[in-house]
Amino acid sequence: MIKIFTQPIAMLAIIAALSFTPAYHPAGEQPILCNIRNTSFKAGERVTMKVFYNALGGYIGAGEATFTTTLERFNGKPVYHFVGEGKTYSFFDNFFKVRDRYESYADTNTLLPYKFIRNVDEGGHKIYNNISFNQEANTATTTKGVYKITPCMQDVVSAVYYVRNIDFSKYKPGDKIPFDMFLDDEIFHMYVRYMGKEKVKTRYGKFNAIKIKPLLLKGTIFEGGEKMNAWISDDPNHLLLRVESPISVGKIIVDMFGYQNLRYPLTSLIRLR
Repeated sequence: MIKIFTQPIAMLAIIAALSFTPAYHPAGEQPILCNIRNTSFKAGERVTMKVFYNALGGYIGAGEATFTTTLERFNGKPVYHFVGEGKTYSFFDNFFKVRDRYESYADTNTLLPYKFIRNVDEGGHKIYNNISFNQEANTATTTKGVYKITPCMQDVVSAVYYVRNIDFSKYKPGDKIPFDMFLDDEIFHMYVRYMGKEKVKTRYGKFNAIKIKPLLLKGTIFEGGEKMNAWISDDPNHLLLRVESPISVGKIIVDMFGYQNLRYPLTSLIRLR
């Protein structure tokens, strides 16, 4: 995950939308939630996020990311196929062109991933990763070998949907909710901190929201500490509404700009912009 934080701004903006929980810290006092049940989304859901960058007092569009969910079969088992795709806009393409695709195949009963694929092209630098998870044997197989993993392992994309299905009513503001994630042949002990409920204004509209914070490692772009904020809809969808964070030069904001086939009405919406 540290490698992600040392890349140029254009790619980082997309990553912020694709993996809004990039925290790294020893697991907190709360137990890791295993076999979490899906209560927030359904097959056919599609969500669009737009990324804005501010360095000189005004925000400009840098790129966008889309999340889609389909119901498929993997090795004879029903799975959710999550796909996150990110791209920079044509103006930023002139500086650092990004075309990223992340995929996860997760069990419909437990939301634990069976397979994770990362296929990215960032400024002409291409990366391809293909990880197979054996959640029963606690192993992950990559092109570099077989690795022992901890129980209830997540990947970058499945972690987004994992967080959406947390029952935040069981926590009080300040609580840390941990989970483990496997990336770049390493295990990262992650958490999100529940901050409570508040109203948030985005470029889409005003919402009743749940606020969470990830803990970021200090790198060349992101500052260390819990300086990134994220808001999800305070309704059963737990839809990601906004991510914002200072970076080494300026600030990024990622806003939800469109959705299709949500599982429930978006009752958290107070009014459109």
